[in-house]
Amino acid sequence: MASFEPVKAKMVAEGISPSAIAAFESTFESLVSGNSGMISESTISPVVELVDATSITSEPDTTLLSKTVVLKLNGGLGTGMGLDKAKSLLKVKGDDTFLDLTAKQVIKMRQDYGFNVKFMLMNSFSTSEDTLAFFQEKFPDLAKEEGLEMLQNKVPKLDATTLEPATCESDPSNEWCPPGHGDLYAALVGSGSLDSLLADGYKYMFVSNSDNLGATLDLKILTHFAGVDAPFMMECCERTENDKKGGHLAVRKEDGQLILRESAMCADEDEPAFQDITKHRFFNTNNLWVRLDKLKEIVDKFGGFIPLPMIKNKKTVDPKDDSSTKVVQLETAMGAAIECFEGATAIVVPRTRFAPVKKCNDLFLLRSDAYMITPDHRPVLNPACGGSAPIINLDSKKYKLVGPLEEAITGGIPSLVKCERLTVKGLVRMSSKTSFVGTVSIVNSSNEAKLVPAGELKNVDLDLTNAPGLGPLKADVVISGPISGQKPGTSGLRKKTKEFMVEHYLNNFVQATFDALVATGTDLSEGSLVIGGDGRYFNDVAIQTIIKMGVANGVKRFWIGQDGLLSTPAVSAIIRERGPAWQKAFGAFILTASHNPGGPDEDFGIKYNVENGGPAVEKLTDAIYENTTTIKNYKICSNFPTVDIATVGSTMVTSDDGSAEVNVDVISATETHVNLLKTVFDFPAIKSLLDREDFSMIYDTMHGVNGPYAKSVFVDELGQPESSCMNAIPKDDFNGCHADPNLTYAKELVKIMGLDRNGDKIDVGGAKVPSIGAAADGDGDRNMILGTQFFVTPSDSLAIIAEYAQVIPFFRAQGGLKGVARSMPTSGAVDLVAKNLKFDLFETPTGWKFFGNLMDSKELYDGTDYTPFICGEESFGTGSNHVREKDGIWAVLAWMSILASKNTDSTKPLVTIEDVVREHWAKYGRNYYCRWDFEGMEAKGANAMVDKMRAETAINTGRTVGSYTISTADDFTYVDPVDGSVTKKQGIRFLMSDGSRIIFRLSGTAGSGATVRMYIEQYQPDPTKLDLKVASALEELVTVALQLCDIKTFCGTETPTVIT
Repeated sequence: MASFEPVKAKMVAEGISPSAIAAFESTFESLVSGNSGMISESTISPVVELVDATSITSEPDTTLLSKTVVLKLNGGLGTGMGLDKAKSLLKVKGDDTFLDLTAKQVIKMRQDYGFNVKFMLMNSFSTSEDTLAFFQEKFPDLAKEEGLEMLQNKVPKLDATTLEPATCESDPSNEWCPPGHGDLYAALVGSGSLDSLLADGYKYMFVSNSDNLGATLDLKILTHFAGVDAPFMMECCERTENDKKGGHLAVRKEDGQLILRESAMCADEDEPAFQDITKHRFFNTNNLWVRLDKLKEIVDKFGGFIPLPMIKNKKTVDPKDDSSTKVVQLETAMGAAIECFEGATAIVVPRTRFAPVKKCNDLFLLRSDAYMITPDHRPVLNPACGGSAPIINLDSKKYKLVGPLEEAITGGIPSLVKCERLTVKGLVRMSSKTSFVGTVSIVNSSNEAKLVPAGELKNVDLDLTNAPGLGPLKADVVISGPISGQKPGTSGLRKKTKEFMVEHYLNNFVQATFDALVATGTDLSEGSLVIGGDGRYFNDVAIQTIIKMGVANGVKRFWIGQDGLLSTPAVSAIIRERGPAWQKAFGAFILTASHNPGGPDEDFGIKYNVENGGPAVEKLTDAIYENTTTIKNYKICSNFPTVDIATVGSTMVTSDDGSAEVNVDVISATETHVNLLKTVFDFPAIKSLLDREDFSMIYDTMHGVNGPYAKSVFVDELGQPESSCMNAIPKDDFNGCHADPNLTYAKELVKIMGLDRNGDKIDVGGAKVPSIGAAADGDGDRNMILGTQFFVTPSDSLAIIAEYAQVIPFFRAQGGLKGVARSMPTSGAVDLVAKNLKFDLFETPTGWKFFGNLMDSKELYDGTDYTPFICGEESFGTGSNHVREKDGIWAVLAWMSILASKNTDSTKPLVTIEDVVREHWAKYGRNYYCRWDFEGMEAKGANAMVDKMRAETAINTGRTVGSYTISTADDFTYVDPVDGSVTKKQGIRFLMSDGSRIIFRLSGTAGSGATVRMYIEQYQPDPTKLDLKVASALEELVTVALQLCDIKTFCGTETPTVIT
């Protein structure tokens, strides 16, 4: 006989409570003893009569409320309906979910009774996080209540052959399953809740399922339960034809005890008797009343658990893989405890107390006008239905899952208030413009969903097989499957272009994104989807694919940048600024790999930005990735016409049946962003600077997307010659160059500005060097600023822009700059400015989304308002809260604004960029700083190097290396001051006692291999040492850094690819 010991060992290792282990052992022993769990018809008798709740005449006793707790079972995921999150988060009436209505019921109950009746939830390990997040967001007062949550236990799935714990290497979480709602009693004991409730004076508990919104605390029934002094009472309803497959109440002949027989406990030969509703008249609603003191007695009697009848389910260890190991899942039903309580009773209640949603038929009916919501937030049958709910029979093969039902009712739910019976066979599309009256039958034998006509359909049999369909808007479902490695980083998903071009690769990621958006509440049919990118190779193909997939997933309007071009900051501006309001964008796909090389043999990327214009938050990117690991197919409108994205204009595509239309607007790539910049900056003042005879500029957009923006701003708006815009024609391979604005890759510009790759001056031979030189990366969000033979580090640039923010109208008009932030690896130059000018200062992980949270603290989180706000990263990214991305051209205009403010008198000598920077150093001191990038390192060695430094932080703290003492060695952790989220493992830091810093990070933005980034910083306040060469100033610190990381051993080199 199989032993329970391996099962027990697994449960103990997982930290399962002793009571839950004891309960599962009882169930396990029942299984191995040969008990089938069946209850034979010959061993039971029907229940003849029960007390009817409507006949109770006793006066309700409000004093019982102080002794009563209401508990909702909320452990179900609704997998049978295709859900993968808490079923209770499914919308059931308007925008209200089960949990919305439950919370409102509790609040109303407390208001009506004038007493805070205790409320609890039993969540499962699968529903806890989502449920608590829901309450914290929508009902924070309830979320704060002590003891709100009690966690359901979990039990191992058993190998069907050996009855030992099953294993699932692909996903160990699949090795566990919920033990059924019979776990209520073990959870009450194991969590300590039972003892705690008894100690606090609670005597009665009312339990019901979270998907049964009719089950509210009824004071009259509570008074009856207390009055009959029963230890346990089950609410039952009279069975109807619709209930014949559900469990029923019976009397055990052996001892006259009430018992519950579920369908899984019924042998095939007893099925006719089981389904005989005239014989077995009463079914369990799962609304239970329990005397907590009596429960305690039974638990103590059996050694910490209740011995419930076993329910055996045959499954596979991976529910999504029928070929995986066959397993047995053992469950118990909480209603079955009726046989454990001597003197247990039952009561018949009206159907209004039983309104569960088990199938899509139920959900469709509950969402319709056949049900109304009462003032106490209960769903009740609409009186206009005449006392009988319509009988709904949706095609069980087509509408087993919620997803297909949602697609069928995208246009709204038809009126059912006068309907008696509705039968649907095949795929249909319905709308709120239709009313079903009497008995209606709809058939569609085609493989395409057909539209149900608007108007009243009364007592008709309707065949839609040959009706017109969606034509070019018809969605095809393409079979696919998971492709490994599609986890988006802080800047989206980046891989080699050829990898994106592999069949299904792009499509899978796009579908995973659409699915994640819908799951998090985005209505794809409202507003617009923005699509654009940096023009790199494969952009044009990807854009057409995303349009076709967007249409298939319900998007009704697209805004596409002309020629497929949109800079990353421009996308943010379009989401935030472009109207009209009813067309406002809900998000955007940006096709870019930023500063990475482009071309068929180089990199491609895709990222999603949300409705605030910023990058997708981690919760969304995690959901996208999770979807990519389980995807089975994607939707695409294969026959949707190819859109001409070269010409600004609108294209409307309509369905063959006239029911739907899709609009694709090709918009100016530059207009919205440039118009926004004109409100941020004083363009006339900048023009006056640019028009000076002693001033000249050059802007190298490196054949990336910013070329058109540079021409629009500097040529069209500010009247500069086209020659001021260098490499301004976007090319799909950036003309074979690496569009990364730094001293190494912007070599053409650097030479023009009289510098070498180290930022040192070179002999220009009498050539005139421009007053300002700037460079942009592929997608236009990064910048490099150069003066005449002078390099401005990104860290100094951030600090100086913050120092002079008041000269920019955007900040001045809003009362001045309030907050600044920098990524952790960025030098502390801006910290000194913030301290002097009393700005709020934040040090964040690398990633613009962290800055976005701070910008939106007030607007989205009702927290502190830190705006106007400036932020930046050492990786040549700077920006403000005018958009939610870094903005390369913004930084250039900010520097021109500073220079304009310094040069208001054209008769005086020009104050240069170098003058401004040196003045800043004289005031604040200089942060000598550099970054070494080791690109294309083998990932295994790079990770091992970082892991070793992480493991040795404690040992290194206090250690002396060379002339430096490490005051702190750690791995940077960020606690977001806005939403409280914690981000760990953001970089190994060595903080020296003199304020110097050494930092190591692995970059997640490269298309292949790993990039090790080493940051070196030394603060120098001595005015006599402000003009050292960076290399010599940092020479010893670099040596110390190489010693600390030992990169030569792990990665085989000490020579960086790039130094900035």
